[in-house]
Amino acid sequence: MIERIILLVIDGFGIGALPDAAEYGDTDANTFVHLAGTVDGLSLPNFEMLGLGHLAPISGVRAMVQPNGSFGRLGFASPGKDSVVGYWEIGGVIQKEAATVCKSGVPSTIVDVVEQLLGRKSIGRDIASMEVMLRRHSMEHMATGSPILWTDGGNTCFLAMHESIMAPVEFQQRCREIRKAVKDAGILIRVVGQPVIGGHDRLRPQVGRKDFVIEPPGLTMLDVLSRSGQIAMGVGKVYELFGGRGLTKSFPVASGMAAFDEVIGMLNKVPRGLICASLDLLSEDAAQSATAVQEFDRRLPDLFERLRLGDMVLVTGDHGRDFSLAGRTSTREYVPVFATGPKLAQGVDLGTRPTAADVGQTIVEALRAERLPVGESFLDALRPG
Repeated sequence: MIERIILLVIDGFGIGALPDAAEYGDTDANTFVHLAGTVDGLSLPNFEMLGLGHLAPISGVRAMVQPNGSFGRLGFASPGKDSVVGYWEIGGVIQKEAATVCKSGVPSTIVDVVEQLLGRKSIGRDIASMEVMLRRHSMEHMATGSPILWTDGGNTCFLAMHESIMAPVEFQQRCREIRKAVKDAGILIRVVGQPVIGGHDRLRPQVGRKDFVIEPPGLTMLDVLSRSGQIAMGVGKVYELFGGRGLTKSFPVASGMAAFDEVIGMLNKVPRGLICASLDLLSEDAAQSATAVQEFDRRLPDLFERLRLGDMVLVTGDHGRDFSLAGRTSTREYVPVFATGPKLAQGVDLGTRPTAADVGQTIVEALRAERLPVGESFLDALRPG
């Protein structure tokens, strides 16, 4: 009987273009295959043992004859390719349609709201990654105090402000007001407030990022777990992406590996329920991304060795992040899903699942909560023969 589930969601863990990727300009997307090719191969022995080599031809990664985990791919039925879309669908909410607000950059309607509520002219406004925007606009930001504003090309706007220009607490309050103002205007976007530190030519993210998002429009796995009296812990941006709904407690973190460390620390304190963690490992720099992913792989035994009977670990992603495609901050891709734990079946091919909502359905079934409206559980496939 499953008593505790550890769900690790790696931001941008793409494994190949979805059938409709051409509609997003992502026909050739394949985050991990292209990352491995760029750095002449990845060393991921623990992901190999989970079955990663069976999902795609990733340079340096072998297809093990007998993996010690079960493996498959998740598709996304919701339109879009950002963390809101990904996490909501993993949690059991499939959106029917979603207009792309920022496909040509940050629109003037949002720029006007940002500048009014921050009391400053903005700079940037492009489709770009955080790394690019901080590097490109650091000098001007520090000289003028103008907030750096950019978008992922979908329905998310990012704002960065140095802590010496505006205190992080005040900055986040203003970002919250921006989100409310655009929502009241009928524009459904996520606003991300990112405090930054560092010198004029080397700005870098500071702890305290906040994602301001509308609540999911339907019942999620967190809602039904809460109703059933289960513990549900969120690590990283999980709290913000679900509007805090259904979580017992939330733990903000500074990095992907800090999130993993937080999970490890919880294992002796959270005896049952769900621990859901967001891990941001990938960046526009291929070498840095490869190092981060390989470090995470090396740390996986720290988790596996602490598991007890009744535990299940699920590892998946929320969308792709193929930086080998120019101008992309996220890509429309399948993501892997791995399942392992003491006494669970090994080497099971879970196939290609049509929706990531299958993960949420599996979690609520395993923890004996009510069924979600969408998704098909794969729990039976994980039961030992």
